[in-house]
Amino acid sequence: MEEKAKYSLLRGELVDTQSIWTRHEKRVWFITLITGTCMLYSTRTTMPLLMPAVASAQKWSKTDSGTVLSSFFWGYTLTQVVGGYFSDRFGGQRVILYAAIGWSLITFLMPTVIWAAAAVKSYAIPFIVLVRILNGALQGMHFPSMISLTSQNLCQNERSSFFGLLTAGSAMGNLLTGIMGSFLLDYFGWSYVFRVIGLLGFAWALVLRYYAMAGERTRIINISNPSRLCVNKAPAESAVPWLRYFSRLSFWACVLTHACEMNCFFVLLSWLPTYFHDGYPDARGWVVNMIPWLALPPCTLLARYLTTYLLARNWSTTTVRKLIQSCCFAAQNIALFIMSRTSDFHTALICMTVIIGGTGFHNNAVTVNPQDLAPLHSGSVFGLMNTVGACPGFLGVYLAGHILELTQSWPLVFSAAAGINLVGWVIFVVFGSAEAIV
Repeated sequence: MEEKAKYSLLRGELVDTQSIWTRHEKRVWFITLITGTCMLYSTRTTMPLLMPAVASAQKWSKTDSGTVLSSFFWGYTLTQVVGGYFSDRFGGQRVILYAAIGWSLITFLMPTVIWAAAAVKSYAIPFIVLVRILNGALQGMHFPSMISLTSQNLCQNERSSFFGLLTAGSAMGNLLTGIMGSFLLDYFGWSYVFRVIGLLGFAWALVLRYYAMAGERTRIINISNPSRLCVNKAPAESAVPWLRYFSRLSFWACVLTHACEMNCFFVLLSWLPTYFHDGYPDARGWVVNMIPWLALPPCTLLARYLTTYLLARNWSTTTVRKLIQSCCFAAQNIALFIMSRTSDFHTALICMTVIIGGTGFHNNAVTVNPQDLAPLHSGSVFGLMNTVGACPGFLGVYLAGHILELTQSWPLVFSAAAGINLVGWVIFVVFGSAEAIV
């Protein structure tokens, strides 16, 4: 019988040798984190889903709507690096917990915020924008904290696939909002959507605190099995060597390519309900808010399978990352090209499904590239990458609203997204790499 020893492990004591999650702990944290990502995206997509109804009730213009939608990303850019840094230093689970309590409460209280703002008409939009900025700042900590948490507790060969699967929670969150949110909107009104989804987010935070994190107090290591230990090549540095990262083209290729793809994703994430509401008013809300997101989990799994398959056949990690990312951009640009030239509802729905599915390939390529480039500082580097990636969120989403206000041209919005995708594609194919910088 194998001998086992219990150790109370403090993060600060781990230097050369890092304990990894047991099989049971992986299962617990995977279910917890993918559910949390689901709730994160469910709360994030409530405002885009409800924007047609809220804008109609509050008499907002397309520019006002674009300002409110894009303001989320103003806050989202502020906390990426900070969230990653504190997660690397103090543990991603704590950062995720405190942030989740905040964004859940804001979602629950959003109807009250909108009604209170309406009482002061001249300051209504700025007040709502301020609250949305705070919401974005809290949600901006989630992914850097999650990638830091997984990097600290998984061996290198497990990290990218584990994190890639966790990103499928974003599709689950969109499906939850699309199905349940559409039902609540149709039968109870838009305020109930905020209330119910906000409560679900808070309930998940309680599960994180009293279930998943409760197991962190005592860790069990099987000392007779060396595979339970993961050895780092070097001690973790307290300060991130940013100059070394900034001097490498592979780092900037990762950052800029992520920003280009996020522009496409965030613009469609924010404006998809409005696009179908304006262009196809007879379409059922739950259909257009559910079907495109059904493609993301299987595409994520397919990309993960292809990545594992090619790596097992001794393809270089750099080549695999470039190939998977190329599949993403190729599928999205073809779909955007067709979508900008069609007036058929079913064709538009299929194209939108392909675009969202392409994000599953991105989640297994550039999204996990910080773990390749910076295994010792993945949380901080991912935070910076997501900060730059969020800039198209507020710029692209706002400009899309402004374009629609002036021209009413959806093809112009889709063509711009395709052009930016093409720029990112070229950058990553030429300069991208999976070789560790530090």
